[in-house]
Amino acid sequence: MGKFDDLPQARREGLEKMEEVYGFEMSDGDGDFFHYTVDHLFGEIWQRPGLTTRDRRLLLIGMLAGKGYADVLGIQVPAAYANGEFDAIELREMVIMCCHYAGWPDGSKLNQIVEETIGKAERAKAKAAAEASGS
Repeated sequence: MGKFDDLPQARREGLEKMEEVYGFEMSDGDGDFFHYTVDHLFGEIWQRPGLTTRDRRLLLIGMLAGKGYADVLGIQVPAAYANGEFDAIELREMVIMCCHYAGWPDGSKLNQIVEETIGKAERAKAKAAAEASGS
């Protein structure tokens, strides 16, 4: 039995998709804003046929970079990397593309987030390898 099983289907599916997209645990909440975010955006829009989650994320990262929304990129890029939707080469290629179409300052913000994401993951991997080898 899942933790959202007692919720209506739209809310349950929305919360599950939010967890997948954001990469962290969600809980149910109150209010109209939360309702539309979970039930509509994640329960419906993120689950429509025609685009994969990866496709939607690529589109979203491009739009966020173009608008200079580094705060939201700081959530989306690490989650996409952790979910295996994009590897380091693909993320770095997005930076180059965004710099040329969104402008260098906004592309540079994306680059900073991409490099922090990759660096943090590489440090965690190295630490885990060191601990596993007993060093």
